[in-house]
Amino acid sequence: MKRSLPLFFGAAAAIVAVDQWSKHWATARLAYQEPIHLLGQFVTLTYTRNPGIAFGLFAGHRFPFYVFSIIASLAVTGLFLRHDRMSLARQLSLTFILGGAIGNLVDRVTTGLVVDFILLSWGRLEFYVFNVADVFVTTGVALFAIAWTRDTEPQAPAVADAGVATEPAHAAHSGTDGPASGSEPASGSLAGESADRPLA
Repeated sequence: MKRSLPLFFGAAAAIVAVDQWSKHWATARLAYQEPIHLLGQFVTLTYTRNPGIAFGLFAGHRFPFYVFSIIASLAVTGLFLRHDRMSLARQLSLTFILGGAIGNLVDRVTTGLVVDFILLSWGRLEFYVFNVADVFVTTGVALFAIAWTRDTEPQAPAVADAGVATEPAHAAHSGTDGPASGSEPASGSLAGESADRPLA
């Protein structure tokens, strides 16, 4: 299907809006408060601020991680604009990545820290704390891997030579275009054969 710029930029802007709203809510509701447990201990809402990249990785490094968000945003936008036609799954994958990258970029540019508040745990196992933008980026990357390796645009059907019906050789000699009655066959040809007969 033909790419849709309104879908791409509009949906990405909506993702940024939802992500920023969720972070403001987490800051107002969860900061310096007791964590909120959802689904027992499996999902916990707890407030943290992450100076690293997604899922709290490289939190102790003093690197301007917003550079990664800028590069990712430009690369995804360039890839989207490069293709005139792509499937809906491909468009959504790039939209999710762009929206999530910009959502975390806003935090890094404004405060230098990304607000994380979603914690998954199973028994003594705990996953990294993350946010809504991380969910969209992760989903977009997974969808990107599936859509761009398995999904292909439909191609115009090719005409197979074997499917083209050919006129029988004897039909070419019937009617008024055939040789005159009583005429001799062409020199060098066997009786019943024509000079334009396909070679075996």
